[in-house]
Amino acid sequence: MAHASSLTRARRRSAWIFLAPMLVILVAVAGWPLLRTFYFGFTDANLSDLSSYSFIGTENFYAVYDGEAFGLLTDPEWWQAVWNTLFFSVISVSLETALGMVVALVLNQNFRGRGLVRAAVLIPWAIPTIVSARMWNWMLHDQFGIINDMLMKLGILSAPIAWTASPDWAMSAVILVDVWKTTPFMALLILAALQMLPGDCYEAARVDGIHPVRVFFKVTLPLIKPAVMVAVIFRALDALRVFDVIYVLTPNNPQTTTMSVYARQQLVDFQEVGYGSAASTLLFVVIAFCIMAYIMIGRVRLDEGGH
Repeated sequence: MAHASSLTRARRRSAWIFLAPMLVILVAVAGWPLLRTFYFGFTDANLSDLSSYSFIGTENFYAVYDGEAFGLLTDPEWWQAVWNTLFFSVISVSLETALGMVVALVLNQNFRGRGLVRAAVLIPWAIPTIVSARMWNWMLHDQFGIINDMLMKLGILSAPIAWTASPDWAMSAVILVDVWKTTPFMALLILAALQMLPGDCYEAARVDGIHPVRVFFKVTLPLIKPAVMVAVIFRALDALRVFDVIYVLTPNNPQTTTMSVYARQQLVDFQEVGYGSAASTLLFVVIAFCIMAYIMIGRVRLDEGGH
């Protein structure tokens, strides 16, 4: 027992030694800018002159002057961006997980050309987001887009729709593009989990004549649940800080403005570095809260990939 304990400690020391250079670089590259952003959130810094600013406390977040409240926490546009981000994340990640599961189950079967199909499925994920967003922007165009043309020829639409400009359809269009692009990512992670499952339990179920649907819910899903939950965490992290696909498809549209887009507008368009940094700080807090809540509710153990 003592020998095993000392061996475990030695392995942990070795792991920290190997991780130390990466951690140092991570702190230098990511830690310092993050702390700098937090600090700017409590100042009145402006992009026109970053050398001249003063500390104003929490006024960027909340302040009261002459009985009237100001600040980020009282800005309805910020709360609309928070709602847009959460709505986008929940719907897109849910659809991507469900569709990714279906695709992974299909790709896990033995059939001719399976390797080619697996490679083809990854193409949307391999295309850079900016490129795919611009491609879909043309496809969804109200005058030149192929989507409107096909739907009108099928008699589904009587007139073309400006999908990315319409207040009713803009968010749906963004979610459609994101699901198309990121479903292969979820499918790949779920497929990796399926490939690790033992085959003897399926052989026993087949011999006993158990229906495949029941086998999926009673055997497959419980076994891959830890991997799926970790995959959802990775995908949710991306969805909660989404910027590029929305900025390209629906720029300056309040119906799709997310927290990242809002922070960028304050930082670049309005040059309010202090206010924009406050928005970025709250973005970090919201993402951290959502992920921690998901981990605690789902009882996800990242160290073992189980729960």
